[in-house]
Amino acid sequence: MSTAADDVREANRGMFSSRRVFILAAIGSAVGLGNIWRFPYVAYENGGGAFMLPYLVALFTAGIPFLFLEYALGHKYRGSAPLSFARLSRGTEGLGWWQVGVCFMIAVYYAVVIAWALSYAFFSFGRTWGDDPDAYFFGDYLQAGDPGVSLDFVPGILLPLLAVWGALIVVMALGVQKGVGRTSVIFIPVLLLAFLALVIQALTLTGASAGLDALFAPNWSALGDPAVWGAAYGQIFFSLSIGFGIMITYSSYVKRRTDMTGSAMVVGLSNSGFEILAGIGVFAALGFMAQASGVAVGEVATSGIGLAFVAFPAIVNEAPAGALLGFLFFFSLVLAGFTSLVSVLEVVISAVRDKFETSRLRATLVVTIPCAIISLVGFSTTSGIYVLDIVDHFINRFGILLVAVVSMLVVAWVVRGLPQLRDHLNRDGSVPVRGWWIVLMSVITPVVLGYVLITELLAVLDETYGDYPGWMVLVFGWLAALLVLVAGFLLARIPWRPDTPVHGREREEA
Repeated sequence: MSTAADDVREANRGMFSSRRVFILAAIGSAVGLGNIWRFPYVAYENGGGAFMLPYLVALFTAGIPFLFLEYALGHKYRGSAPLSFARLSRGTEGLGWWQVGVCFMIAVYYAVVIAWALSYAFFSFGRTWGDDPDAYFFGDYLQAGDPGVSLDFVPGILLPLLAVWGALIVVMALGVQKGVGRTSVIFIPVLLLAFLALVIQALTLTGASAGLDALFAPNWSALGDPAVWGAAYGQIFFSLSIGFGIMITYSSYVKRRTDMTGSAMVVGLSNSGFEILAGIGVFAALGFMAQASGVAVGEVATSGIGLAFVAFPAIVNEAPAGALLGFLFFFSLVLAGFTSLVSVLEVVISAVRDKFETSRLRATLVVTIPCAIISLVGFSTTSGIYVLDIVDHFINRFGILLVAVVSMLVVAWVVRGLPQLRDHLNRDGSVPVRGWWIVLMSVITPVVLGYVLITELLAVLDETYGDYPGWMVLVFGWLAALLVLVAGFLLARIPWRPDTPVHGREREEA
């Protein structure tokens, strides 16, 4: 049973005002840059329309079940990732801090991409990038030289990055409902409307049908390739914002008697729906670009930074009403990225508040100011693009993916926590969770994600990532991934305040 002290403590931590706000916040976290610039190309490269089969299998056997796991941890134990793991079993607290470290690392570089998108949203009106978007982005805008480390700041990046961090600090200081929740309630509907407008405009372009044919034409033989199934599981996992503490943190802000399984279904399906919508918009535009250039769609199809800041500006140069198309695309990137970054920062702020029993404002400043300084110093320079690329690759693969696999195995086999988490989900859940969920979380999903992890590891070991100098890959790749692991378990050694209920005590809801 909850006590009056528990209720006061939770009120001080902050709460979402309703299940609807929680769902919008969770969707805001899940729908990020990867939905727009990663999914379309992954689907195209892995069987086109046939990819939808392994994608849906991965959604229902890994994505949504893992959401169940994180929702159960946060909602049952009412804490940040470290506190929820500590309440599950004191020895697992380090897993939560490992996730906090991953989020801190992501925050310092993710803000930079939002700053780029913010600049390009305004560049769209005057087509500032000129006739050669590739040369402009890497040359005039980023002023990128040879791979290395430089402290030569680029004003065109520094100023929008300052604006992004200023907005983030304000939102995070406002708290769970007034800051995180209200931002999601406003931004997610606006994001959907903006992207729908972009898709509709893209579909009217000449050659759009060729782009859609390239995306959705099924290559059924691809289903026999294990790498295609691994790509599907990897895409679902990365796009849902699972595995690094976000959903544990968000679910801890939800009222006790809430349908968490139904919420997970809504979030999972909404995220996938947006990914498919993004695929339609992006490949319709790429079809137009291919026809305008007189080449096949495959020759212009790309993903990530190349799609956003090189290919799309080239499309804007040729498309009717291109300025509007460009603004809608980059504005969507800003909205999707901002809501995701808010959720990443909330993981760190929530953990600091729980561990040190400090105020919201103080925790916000303690977290965001160092993040902003590292972000500004490390990524608004002429070498920022190279450092970002390496850190992003290694933190995603050997940070997020590794901690998720380890967490599943520990919860399932070391502390044997799945049955009690299943019972918690079934208490108010509209989707019954049975033995199948325990099998998925303890065996199937760890094995599949382990396969993805090992494949990525072998690829990096076989050839230096990105042809960067070995010392850069070592420092900003392997050491960065190792740092969040070591720091996580060192932070777990700091004792909790005496009045913080931990030590694996189970908390039964009223």
